[in-house]
Amino acid sequence: MSGTGTRSGAGRAVSGAGAAPRASKSIRFNAFAMNTVGHQSPGLWTHPRDESHRYTEPDYWIELARLLERGGFDSVFLADVLGVYDVHGGSPDAALRHAVQVPLNDPLALVPLMASVTKHLGFGVTVALTYEPPYSFARRISTLDHLTRGRIGWNIVTGYLDSAARNLGQTGQRAHDERYDLADEYLDVVYKLWELSWEDGAVRRDKAGRVFTDPAKVHAIHHRGEHYRVPGVHLCEPSPQRTPVLFQAGTSSRGRAFAGRHAECVFVSGPSTSVVKGYVNGLRDAVAASGRSGDDVLIYGQALIITAPTSAEAHAKHEDLKSHIDIEAALALLSGWTGVDYSRYPLDATIDYLDTQAGRTALASFSSADPTRRWTVGEAAAFIGLGGRGPVFVGDPSEIADQLIAWQDATGLDGFNLAFALAHETFRDVVDLVVPELRRRGRYRPDAGEGADADAAPKTLRARLFGEGDGLKPTHAGRRVRLDDPTADATEATPPPAAADGRGPTLTSLDIPLTEPVA
Repeated sequence: MSGTGTRSGAGRAVSGAGAAPRASKSIRFNAFAMNTVGHQSPGLWTHPRDESHRYTEPDYWIELARLLERGGFDSVFLADVLGVYDVHGGSPDAALRHAVQVPLNDPLALVPLMASVTKHLGFGVTVALTYEPPYSFARRISTLDHLTRGRIGWNIVTGYLDSAARNLGQTGQRAHDERYDLADEYLDVVYKLWELSWEDGAVRRDKAGRVFTDPAKVHAIHHRGEHYRVPGVHLCEPSPQRTPVLFQAGTSSRGRAFAGRHAECVFVSGPSTSVVKGYVNGLRDAVAASGRSGDDVLIYGQALIITAPTSAEAHAKHEDLKSHIDIEAALALLSGWTGVDYSRYPLDATIDYLDTQAGRTALASFSSADPTRRWTVGEAAAFIGLGGRGPVFVGDPSEIADQLIAWQDATGLDGFNLAFALAHETFRDVVDLVVPELRRRGRYRPDAGEGADADAAPKTLRARLFGEGDGLKPTHAGRRVRLDDPTADATEATPPPAAADGRGPTLTSLDIPLTEPVA
């Protein structure tokens, strides 16, 4: 494995320019999954040992949750999109034929199921803010934070598929930077709902006094902004974390600024240590520019681990997996990510950077991010066909540990967001073979996984990640919002029409359809 974009090879050390290693830094793992068949390895669903065709079965997700809990993973990161990949050839046919993230079920429904069989595993769920009002979304997340006892995280995305925008009532995507402007205000709204609408102690549960909630401690937020007007109170009482752990994955210049202000965990992906190190350094700078400490954010790099008890077995497995890569499926995925129809280019054409309204980071990874490497369309397709946009580490457990440590030391990553090739074999191999080796070297969290935290008291996801409290840190943007002036709403409020006798509004004058329930 080298830092030049090569993904195969048995080399123990990974080269790469850069940052001095931090001594004995623990490696953290997230699992990268999606409520679908083909996620980051298009075509691998055809492998005889893959079980991702079972994604509609509850037991499939229960098995995964228990496995990741046993391995001490921080969380399972559930990706999502709201459209089909129809850029390739101007049609969804390739995506449908090869199960390129379609069919696709809702990720949020998986959380209570997986939480019910675990005590420590966190859940980072992708929800695109562009298509859902912040008021109703805040309730959904608070509900999940209650049901998981504080183990929910939100991966903040602004959307990148035109097919999603068209099917959700828009003519197309907003411009890239405009989506982030919208997102900044969206976050301000949900922060007000989660952090300020209900004071601590508002919920009294006083049966003798017949008071469940003290109205004096519940506040309307009166938000009036360019994109949203939300006058009322949050529907939910404060959940264990109030605000979920905030995940984000954008590394464009605008995405970095957004992450610097809001993110607590950031996912990056790139084919070499030089690319990933650049992303990590840029993100740390953005965090500092927002008045926060670099330790306030954990950065995970995408990777795929292919391992076996011996090096020879691991490399044989790698060759077997590569034989199931589907180039057309990979191009459909790449085209959707970047907004560029790569069916129009020969496989030996060089990928150039273009300003698109889709995923600019995905395109930059194979063009402008590493000036020492020029990728062809075919090379990029073969690369993402097994594990997506991150490196593939191949070897026995000792070799894998060497490669993970080398990448972490070269890039400054806190951990890895692990994709899978085969469900659930890939994660089972990591848990059974790699985690024990990292723990033996003192490079895995000692309080995580089988035999470590099995009997420990459950913590919120935020407390487990950062070792501190359940809520946002004081320097976070969510702790700096303030409620808006309530008089602005009052001056524009229109009273309901009075009854003919002047005694005030009637049911009919309020225009309530009496033939339907009002609650």
